[in-house]
Amino acid sequence: MSSTPQGSRPVVAIVDAYSTASHLAPLFHARGYDCLHVQSLEQPPAVFGATFRAGDFLSTVVHRGDTAETLAALAPYAPVALLPGAEIGVELADVLSEALGLRTNGTALSNARRDKFHMVETVKAAGVPAADQILAGDLDTLLDWYGPDDRTVVLKPVRSALNDGVSFCGTRGEVRAAFEALVGADSALGLRNDAVVAQEYLVGAEYYVNTVSLDGKHYVCDLWKTQHLGVNGVRDLLGGSSLMVPRGPEQDLLAPYAFSVLDALGIRNGPAHTEVKLTPRGPRLIETGARVCGAMLPLLTRAATGESQLEWTVLAYTDPEAFEARRHTDYEVARHAVCVNMVAPEAGKLVDFPKLAELRALESFHDVLLKVRPGEEISRTVNDLTYPMLVHLLHEVEGIVTHDYMTARHLDGEGFYDVV
Repeated sequence: MSSTPQGSRPVVAIVDAYSTASHLAPLFHARGYDCLHVQSLEQPPAVFGATFRAGDFLSTVVHRGDTAETLAALAPYAPVALLPGAEIGVELADVLSEALGLRTNGTALSNARRDKFHMVETVKAAGVPAADQILAGDLDTLLDWYGPDDRTVVLKPVRSALNDGVSFCGTRGEVRAAFEALVGADSALGLRNDAVVAQEYLVGAEYYVNTVSLDGKHYVCDLWKTQHLGVNGVRDLLGGSSLMVPRGPEQDLLAPYAFSVLDALGIRNGPAHTEVKLTPRGPRLIETGARVCGAMLPLLTRAATGESQLEWTVLAYTDPEAFEARRHTDYEVARHAVCVNMVAPEAGKLVDFPKLAELRALESFHDVLLKVRPGEEISRTVNDLTYPMLVHLLHEVEGIVTHDYMTARHLDGEGFYDVV
């Protein structure tokens, strides 16, 4: 057991423990480990600040761009494991874990795990079916790829998260407008967009496959089927997601496909969140994040199944033998679960949620994650950054959860928000 500046417990380092990853440290503590925080940017994006729990960590090491300096700051703690938390920490976690000789995904394919264009090209090069796409730094190149006839395509930043900057375009004019809005602007992660990724629009339902890997062996922690809405000028706005049982016709296609994506991207260790569309031609990758699923969805998974990607991540890093012994067993859905994304129709100052009590009275109501509170500014919902709240539904009877999901969708809308 390595000694540290703070005591004799072994130390796990987490890079950017924001959003859902803010729940990892207490689980490591429960297994006898202290946690050290590594901050990948001197000024993290504001969207992550409110979720950080400084009290869960021995200290924070701030990375200022010099890897040797950061490694020297880590050395007194002698971390026995190092993993990414939020998306912005993925590449630094690869660099540091590799340099420290710890379990790692390595740096060879690090760029492919963050660059959305390189990601899909790397997957296709490994023989895994994926979308037709182009990386365009100028409008002429993009329009040549789009062609003369109207068709639906998706434009997105090369590096971002939270569906920031994603546009669905059905005409050359819409493609032009989306390109001009993206290029030269900063993403939600504070990165300048110098080019865009344009992809064919994949027809089909969208799914999440949340996994944890250990030395190249993968485990599916949970599968979700999403539902989308055409609302607020957005073609496919996420309206909610439903937890699936682990086996079935769709699941039996999704899990092996996700594993092939993980292998192609060199994700051999730690958590991953893979978004897939099930098209008439089979599964096709949307994107993969080499970190835990966001939006606090693992907390709902834990309530439904007894554990989540968070617990499996900690198990992989602290007890590899137990992980290997258990990864052959499927998760069990004790209670059915739905996460409802509420959609604000207008922007302004939020006075109140007049129908929130009706929502809380639903039989399967479990929790509500408020993103905006009365007295604060509310945005018109157009992406993952602008949902006013997420509602967690949970019940042993699937029909009751479905009933309440539909009721929540009915309650949502103009009458749900008092905005001035």
